[in-house]
Amino acid sequence: MSADNAVPESRGMRLLCALLLSLLLPFAGCGGKGPQVPKLGANDVILAFGDSLTHGTGAKEEESYPAVLAQLTGRQVVRAGVPGEVTVQGLARLPSVIEEYGPRLVIVCLGGNDMLRKVSDAEIARNLRAIIKEIKGRGIAVVLVGVPKPALITSAPEFYAGLAKEFGIPYEGKVVTSVLYSPDMKSDAIHPNAKGYRRMAEAIADLLKKAGAL
Repeated sequence: MSADNAVPESRGMRLLCALLLSLLLPFAGCGGKGPQVPKLGANDVILAFGDSLTHGTGAKEEESYPAVLAQLTGRQVVRAGVPGEVTVQGLARLPSVIEEYGPRLVIVCLGGNDMLRKVSDAEIARNLRAIIKEIKGRGIAVVLVGVPKPALITSAPEFYAGLAKEFGIPYEGKVVTSVLYSPDMKSDAIHPNAKGYRRMAEAIADLLKKAGAL
């Protein structure tokens, strides 16, 4: 390469780098935010869908996580939790609940009863995937909450995080485990008390803020 050609090529390289930088800058501020959902309007409905953890077993109705979440967000939060429900039952129940309440966002917290009944991870994941597809197929935003496996030392199974990544949806995978590991937040071995449900609501409210819903 001659000295005459060095300057133009160097200038061209700088221009190319500047162009690439200008294309990448709009995405630079997105790091760490995680999956986003549409912002909720003041009258939009949040549907809390799940089993006894959503129903609020172990506390009063007004102390359940959906009731506390409604206070924290200023939105209507429908408490659609059925104690004892497994994922296949939730999948069957979901369409009628969506049609009844017309939510803008659904919080899915299911799987604990499947694990208690020794349902395989593959089957739980398959049912949860179908639930998420049903919700997203209706143009509704989804948030997923992971539930730990019943064990002395445990955490939410990896399929929860995998589903959240697969569908690009916000995910809270730690709060239920942390509550059930705290004796002062439990009403029994598998259910929170009022303090535990408040902690769940606070974590989900924080996730909704980070996801842009609030």
